[in-house]
Amino acid sequence: MSSTTPPVPAMTRPSRSAPRPPSPVPVLAHLMIWGGAAAVLALWWSDTPSVVGAAGWLTGAGRITGLLAGYACAILLLLMARAPLLDRAVGTDRLARWHAMGGRYTVSLACAHVLLIIWGYSLESHTGVVDQTTTLVLHYPDLLKGTIGFSLFLVTAIVSARAVRRRLPYETWHLLHFATYLAVFLAFGHQLSDGADFTGDRTAQMVWYALYITVAALLAWYRFAVPVRRALRHRLYVAEVRPEAPGVVSVYLSGSGLAELRAEPGQFFRWRFLTRGMWWAANPYSLSAAPRPAYLRITVKASGGHSAALAQLRPGTRVCAEGPYGAFTARRRRARKTLLLGGGVGITPLRALFETLPGEVILVYRARRPEDLALRGELDALAAARGAAVHYVVDELAAYFSPLTPEALRGLVPDLAERDVFLCGPSGMTEAAVAALRGAGVPRGRIHHESFAL
Repeated sequence: MSSTTPPVPAMTRPSRSAPRPPSPVPVLAHLMIWGGAAAVLALWWSDTPSVVGAAGWLTGAGRITGLLAGYACAILLLLMARAPLLDRAVGTDRLARWHAMGGRYTVSLACAHVLLIIWGYSLESHTGVVDQTTTLVLHYPDLLKGTIGFSLFLVTAIVSARAVRRRLPYETWHLLHFATYLAVFLAFGHQLSDGADFTGDRTAQMVWYALYITVAALLAWYRFAVPVRRALRHRLYVAEVRPEAPGVVSVYLSGSGLAELRAEPGQFFRWRFLTRGMWWAANPYSLSAAPRPAYLRITVKASGGHSAALAQLRPGTRVCAEGPYGAFTARRRRARKTLLLGGGVGITPLRALFETLPGEVILVYRARRPEDLALRGELDALAAARGAAVHYVVDELAAYFSPLTPEALRGLVPDLAERDVFLCGPSGMTEAAVAALRGAGVPRGRIHHESFAL
C-alpha cells in the first residue's frame, strides 16, 4: 500500500457546456479518401491510351487494383496514426472500424492485382500461369520483395479474421499486426520499380513519395516520439491497486503535470507497465473516473494474462501511457438529456461520464451477477449527489426482463427518443443495444458507442 494513498474519487461538478453540432471532420475525411481514390484512377486513365484484347483488359484491371491497393495501404496507416485531429473528431473506435473495413478491401484488391497481372501477362506472352509467376517473381525488379510483402498482408488478414482473433490474446494479435509495416515498405518499392504508371513519370513518383512520407512522419511522431516525450515529462507510476469486484481492480496512477495531458472523461490510454512480463505490451484501458491533477484511475476486469496481472502490480511501478485517445466524450453530446448504457466492465468510461456530464442523466448498468456490478457504491453516491436515476440489471433478472429490447428500454427511460445515448460494453451486447435503441426511435447520430474490441 502506498504511503500517498489516493482518495476514493468524489464527484466533480458536471460541465455546463451546451450540446454541440456534429463535427464535419468525419464527412470531410470520407470526401478526401474517396477523392484520393478518384485521383489514383485518373493516373491510370492518363497513362492508358487504349486497351486491346483480353490480355490488355486483364493487365489494365491488374494495374487499377494495384494502384488502389497501394493507395489504400497509406490510408490504413493514416487511420491508425493516432493524429489528434482525427482521433478527437472521428473517434478511435470509429477509426478502428474504418481501418478494419479498409483492410478487407485492401487485401481483396491486392489479391485481385496479383491474379489479374499474372493472368494478363501469361496471355500476352503465351506462357503458363506457373511459368509466368516464376518469371515475374525472380526476374522483375523488387518483385520478390513485393511477393514477401503480399504474403505478410495475407498473414495479417488471417490473424485479423474474427474467428482467429477471438482465439488470440490481444497482445499477440497486436504484435503480429506490426507485420503490416514491413509489408507496406516492401510493396512500396515494388510499385515504383514495376508499376507502369510510375516508371518514367516523375510527377507521379513525387506525389506517391509525398503521400507515404507524410504518413510515415505522422506515424513516427504520434505513435513513437510523442509517447516517449510524455513518458519522460510525466513520469507516471502506480500509486495503488484496489479490488472493486471479483476479478476487477482499480489502478491509481500518479505523476508530474497530469493536467497537461488534457484527458477527458470517457477517453482511454494505452498503458505499458514497466515490470517483468508486462513491459512489452501496451493495452487500452479507459479512465474510470474524471482525471484529477494528482492522479488518474483505470478499472480493469481480468479477462486475459495482461489484465489479470494488474492485480499484482506494486506501488511505484513505472508506467508509460499513450494518449489520451477517443471521442467518447461530452463533445459528442447533441441533446440536453442523456442515457448511459453499460455492460460489464464497460461501465468504466460511463462512470467517468456519469460524474461529469451536464443535464439530466440516467444510467442503466447490466452485469451477469450482482457482485459483478463494479463501482456500484460510487455510482449510487454520484446518483444521489446529482439526483439521477440508476437501473441495475443482472442476468438472473434478464430471464424475465431483458433491458435490450425497445419496449424494455422505453419502460426504463420513457423519453428515450429525446436523449443522447452513450453505450459501452462487450461487442455482442453493443450490437443488440444499438438495434434496440434504433427500434425505440433513437436517431443513429445520437447513439455514441465504444467497442471493447479495438
